[in-house]
Amino acid sequence: MKDNFFEESREQSQVKARIVEKYFWAWANVIIGRNTNINLIGYVDFFSGPGRYGTGTKSTPLLVLEKAIKDEKIRDRLVSIFNDANPDYAKNLEEAISLTSGIDTLKYYPIVRNLELGEEEVSVKIFDHVKRIPTLFFVDPWGYKGLTLKLIITALQNWGCDCIFFFNYSRIIMSINNPSVEELMVSLFGKERLAYLRNLPTNLTSTEKELFVIEQISQELKDKAGNYILPFRFKSDSGRRLTHHLIFVSKHIRGYEIMKKIMANESTESDQGVPSFEYNPANLRQPFLFQLTRPLDDLAEMLLTEYAGRTMTMKQIFDDHNVGKPFISKNYKYILKRLETAGRIQADEPADKRPKDTFGDTVKVTFPPKE
Repeated sequence: MKDNFFEESREQSQVKARIVEKYFWAWANVIIGRNTNINLIGYVDFFSGPGRYGTGTKSTPLLVLEKAIKDEKIRDRLVSIFNDANPDYAKNLEEAISLTSGIDTLKYYPIVRNLELGEEEVSVKIFDHVKRIPTLFFVDPWGYKGLTLKLIITALQNWGCDCIFFFNYSRIIMSINNPSVEELMVSLFGKERLAYLRNLPTNLTSTEKELFVIEQISQELKDKAGNYILPFRFKSDSGRRLTHHLIFVSKHIRGYEIMKKIMANESTESDQGVPSFEYNPANLRQPFLFQLTRPLDDLAEMLLTEYAGRTMTMKQIFDDHNVGKPFISKNYKYILKRLETAGRIQADEPADKRPKDTFGDTVKVTFPPKE
């Protein structure tokens, strides 16, 4: 399955690459700007892939290198290391790097390795190249093999080091109770947190289960790696299923603030101005599915806008508006009641003349005209 991963450039992959590329440039400028005596900075990609998707679209390694080439301060300081256990990917990446415009202007030519994470020489052949220099680490395995707490802890041990990693939620949630991969799960969550996850109530919704899992990995990272954790969710193409997270880990609030802005801008929606920290293709490509995911709080403003200046009964509003949306009758009654209490609409039957906390089907509502 992994061999087919780079055959096409999915929208989610492009968003992920943009987040890493944007953060790399911002992070590098902050590190260099804080201390002009910084002579070296590092970028390490442990699962780099071939550099391009089958469609020819550039993936993260080439995007990061192009950012470095365009900025003289970064160009003269960057030590970059790319690794992939697939020898064909490593070979293709080397070729793609060599064909990148301006690559020879880098003071330190990119290093490409072909190592299986877990080998003893990894620390020597990868970590030793960036020992004691500020480094951004990117860990993007197709599944979860090779992704361990030890790897992230080691990556963040020095000043100025941050880590972004791919958390394949859909694969991991199926593996938590699988004894054949227990060692891998322990290396990711730790024994105590894995035991906790294995005893979650069976009646949890998918969203509740996700929150529990992400909470545990985040707390383990806070305890052992960095204080600032920021997950970004990705949904499937249909928008109905969570597939994975991109998780950012830092020891400094400045990095957190920068990444928060980047992730907010890459979010496909916001609720009352608050970014979702989620990329959901359905929001962009399938407006019907986007409507089905809208929160109840949106309903009030939708009604005020769409029925401005009109008078209708509650039942007429419901019949006209609810098709293709997730709201049911009691949702409309609740929102209309709230708008009435706030003085934003008028009802022909005063609230004190109706049974307490009700809004009948025949109550007529007058919406204010557009401002």
